[in-house]
Amino acid sequence: MTGRTRRLAGTSPPRTGRRRDQLIALGWLVVVWNLLWGNFSPANLLAGLLVGGAVLVFFPLPPVSFGGRLRPRALLRLAGVFVVELVSASIHVAAIAVRPGFRPRGAIIGVRLRVRTDLNLALTAELLSLVPGTLIVEVDRDAGVLYVHVLDVRSPADLTGSRDRILAVEERIVRAVGSAAELRRLTTEPTEAP
Repeated sequence: MTGRTRRLAGTSPPRTGRRRDQLIALGWLVVVWNLLWGNFSPANLLAGLLVGGAVLVFFPLPPVSFGGRLRPRALLRLAGVFVVELVSASIHVAAIAVRPGFRPRGAIIGVRLRVRTDLNLALTAELLSLVPGTLIVEVDRDAGVLYVHVLDVRSPADLTGSRDRILAVEERIVRAVGSAAELRRLTTEPTEAP
């Protein structure tokens, strides 16, 4: 298939998509570089381009494929529930911190996700880590397992509740940005993590 035929068919060569992604990443690196320095000057823009280009050349990231579809209503629900969980967890952790003589017990649980794509693992881990009281300890990429430290565990029911909350976060993410095949995987019952 020639380049002209590809353009007519509506597809582009894979290298074009990769270059576009690299240009977008370079743009974000330049913005971050300038934000770290505190001002946008021609010298900072040039330095950001040089540093960002070096980062992309010497530390290339693997491509993350996105085969899903953005669903605005589910995306709004994901954001809304996240804000509610963020506020309630912050209040809960603050209450634990100021309670005199109280020693909260933590636990590390392994949760096997139903959708084991790199994007889903990363998004689920990021949202969980942003909520106070939960922290990602390790990610087993091959098995699709997140090992999560949870705070204030008093009974086995708390562990089950934490596991269910983690799977609920995964479900909201997949419903917001997942493909049809990933949505079907949500109906399968997750197996226990090792």
